[in-house]
Amino acid sequence: MALKDVVSGTRNEAGIAAVLGVLKQQLGEKLQTGQSFREQHAHTTTYLTTQLPDGVVFAENSDDVKIVVKACAHHKVPVIPFGVGSSLEGQVNAPSGGISIDFSRMNRIIDVNAEDLDVTVEPGVTREQLNTYLRDTGLFFPIDPGANASIGGMASTRASGTNAVRYGTMKDNVLALTVVTADGEEIRTGRRARKSSAGYDLTRLFVGAEGTLGVLTSVTLRLQGIPEKISGGVCTFESIKSACDAVITTIQMGIPVARIELLDDVQIRACNAYSGLSYDEKPTLFLEFHGTEETTALQSQQFAEIAAEFGSSDFKWTVDARERAKLWKARHDAYWASKALAPHLDVLSTDICVPISRFAECVTETQADIVENGLLAPIVGHAGDGNFHVLVLFDGKDAASVANTEAFVARLNRRAIAMDGTCTGEHGIGQGKLSFLEEEAGNALNVMLAIKRSLDPDNIFNPGKIFRDPRS
Repeated sequence: MALKDVVSGTRNEAGIAAVLGVLKQQLGEKLQTGQSFREQHAHTTTYLTTQLPDGVVFAENSDDVKIVVKACAHHKVPVIPFGVGSSLEGQVNAPSGGISIDFSRMNRIIDVNAEDLDVTVEPGVTREQLNTYLRDTGLFFPIDPGANASIGGMASTRASGTNAVRYGTMKDNVLALTVVTADGEEIRTGRRARKSSAGYDLTRLFVGAEGTLGVLTSVTLRLQGIPEKISGGVCTFESIKSACDAVITTIQMGIPVARIELLDDVQIRACNAYSGLSYDEKPTLFLEFHGTEETTALQSQQFAEIAAEFGSSDFKWTVDARERAKLWKARHDAYWASKALAPHLDVLSTDICVPISRFAECVTETQADIVENGLLAPIVGHAGDGNFHVLVLFDGKDAASVANTEAFVARLNRRAIAMDGTCTGEHGIGQGKLSFLEEEAGNALNVMLAIKRSLDPDNIFNPGKIFRDPRS
């Protein structure tokens, strides 16, 4: 994370004025240019500088998207896709101005194929909306990043979340996309078949591209059957290393845990206060198992034995849906619980991911770094796949506090990269991690830039994200 990477790009004033005129004529009230609309479509959930678009189009169908892209391509004006604005690395900012496409009205569920376990949706459909719709089919969409994010945004950032250890991330669960490319035409990247050897894998090219290669207009997703039985549980440990080692052993033994989340002692203290819990303020694991009554009981017992080997307290587990809901609500409220520890401070949420064998080492080194530098920074993570977040509380108005925070995040990112991990497991690069992608990708960045230049030669799609200006 570095404020120096959040720079303003060159504005094409004549082109922007021309595009606003064209879109007003063709889309009428779907285009809004009021200050409040523009501000709502450039906020970031971090301390990154807000950079407003010049107009917001509330697209209602793919034809509206094509109109925007064609106009912007003709006049070389930026296009910034917008889901619900829950991104964390400045992905919805408009550093060179341009047009934000809001997908909240493109929220239709197009086609459910229950027999094939898949669904096609418009990009504005949210995770909770989709699962509410699917409830009576006996199916659900398992990717759960915490926020009620849009499916288009989740695909664009290659999101994952608490269920990823069992069900994978968005890259594993997107079967096909339709995308409006730089010529203003719509392409389909794949079919509903579960496997294909037909040509380049364009679906995975666009998944995780953060809107820099095209604009998604539909997403076809894998679905899962709702488990017969779900059990959840909590156990505490004397040290963060013991908790991490229990996670590593659980994964290496192949126990099919659905969720296994790590909360350090500071995060547990925050969750207790914010969510009305009463857990010991020690490193803690939240777990969930999916399956039959017999398999979930067996998995719970197997985990309890592993946890005991690492000195945990008694593993408390339940199949009561209300108890589980309370547990996971507290986990999803970790950001707000952390902020409540010091309401006058800002919160920076960052994430890295390392191979599971290096997880304990990375977390313990990070915790020592936090203590050494006098930071208030709870740790919470999707421990089962080596991904964890640090929620740093700092004074955004104090230069020394900002510098200390940025230096910590830089060390965290480089620590992960040195362990053959990544500077971001699920938040994406956006503007905040431009420098660290350069360090992580090495010469492979040149291949990424070549793809960007080929598919978006005028750099109209979400410029200033993932890369610096690819034309330079």
